[in-house]
Amino acid sequence: MWKRLALSLLLLIAMMTLSKLFPPIFSPVASLLCAAFLYTSIISYRRENRTSCILLPYAILVCLLVYSFVTILANILWMWNVISLSHEFVVFSDPFIPSLILNPICFVCISIMYMRRKKLGICVECRLSGAGSPDQGRLNGIFTHESYLQLRNLMFMFGMLSAAIWIYYLEFYIKINANARDWYIFTWLTVIAFLLDEIYFLFRYYNLYLDLKENNEIISEDELADIGAQTYLRFYVVCCNNVYVDPHGTEDYSVYDEVIDTPFQTRCSVSGISTAEVKRIISQMTGISGGELRFFFGRKNPNLPNTSLLRYFYFIEPLPDGSCPTLRTDGEWMDYDEIQHIYATDPKRLASISVSDTSRLATIILTEKIFDEEGNRKNRLRSYNPTFNLYDVRKSKLDFQDDKWIRVSLFNSDTPFFRFKRRWRRMMGGGRGNGTR
Repeated sequence: MWKRLALSLLLLIAMMTLSKLFPPIFSPVASLLCAAFLYTSIISYRRENRTSCILLPYAILVCLLVYSFVTILANILWMWNVISLSHEFVVFSDPFIPSLILNPICFVCISIMYMRRKKLGICVECRLSGAGSPDQGRLNGIFTHESYLQLRNLMFMFGMLSAAIWIYYLEFYIKINANARDWYIFTWLTVIAFLLDEIYFLFRYYNLYLDLKENNEIISEDELADIGAQTYLRFYVVCCNNVYVDPHGTEDYSVYDEVIDTPFQTRCSVSGISTAEVKRIISQMTGISGGELRFFFGRKNPNLPNTSLLRYFYFIEPLPDGSCPTLRTDGEWMDYDEIQHIYATDPKRLASISVSDTSRLATIILTEKIFDEEGNRKNRLRSYNPTFNLYDVRKSKLDFQDDKWIRVSLFNSDTPFFRFKRRWRRMMGGGRGNGTR
């Protein structure tokens, strides 16, 4: 993560330095060249390691592209006498001061991306691929926390630089000839801030590495190669509208001492497992052999080779008096309406994987009830908010492994300018249907 941060900030430094050393008209060209280099680096990151977080390089890439677009557009409008610009903003004059444009643009872009951090396309694709799922445990928490910290840090830094440079420009700068002090404020102050930021994160991540190493939480390449195939099984046992849970579960880094989770979890040292074997395992764990097994969904762990986590539903019938049977494993039956209430009001009481699985289940079922595959509303009443329960889950024929309805939930007729965006995505080769495939 530090290398990605360092590369991103070094490219900003390179753009600022080239803008100072070469004629001003070269500034947007230098920005586009740096953006192209950063884009190829992002593609390389994704090819080499699917788990690498590219949120910060992506944010800087957007900043460079927006800076280039704004600078070129403003100068074209100035050439056409549409707008009036001071010489400090015109690439055909000297002095041209790129930091007056770059820093505010970076502040605005990164602020918007931080506010939309959970809805950004690259983050959505990461979660859908499983690289950002709770299955990864602490690694996912580190990536998420540090990525958001980097964005907050840059947002603060660009905000402070923008304020300092614009105050100096408006109050102290004499628009006759830029002297050494002016260039120190306009250029080298920004460069120094970037370098100090890189040094801060260098020490931060080195200390983080030492902390993980001290707690024996780092797996070496040799140890990673020795790990054999592992398949983790996770079952949700259902009776009517009740799910069997362990209310006294534990989870690392939870704010509560106990969390609610399914007690039916196991590990098999194989790369694949048959449905018959899966049913035998859950029948043995519950003590009930006549249940209905249904595959929920599964994901491979991108950090560990030949490792995957599979989720299943196991539907069992109630007793003749309508009550749920007693199971062999310790736990209790909980009404799913109560689970949904906890999920909506205090999700930290649930295990993180349970929260993730519930989100997927609810999103797919509710989205299919509201929208068609094209993303159009089935019911034009926007106030229509359907609900679901475990009876719906059992009767449903939906493929919960397929991300189709997840994508529809992210891009549908409730999205502003939906039809225009859909046409644009189709023109750009975004696929059929809702344009997200």
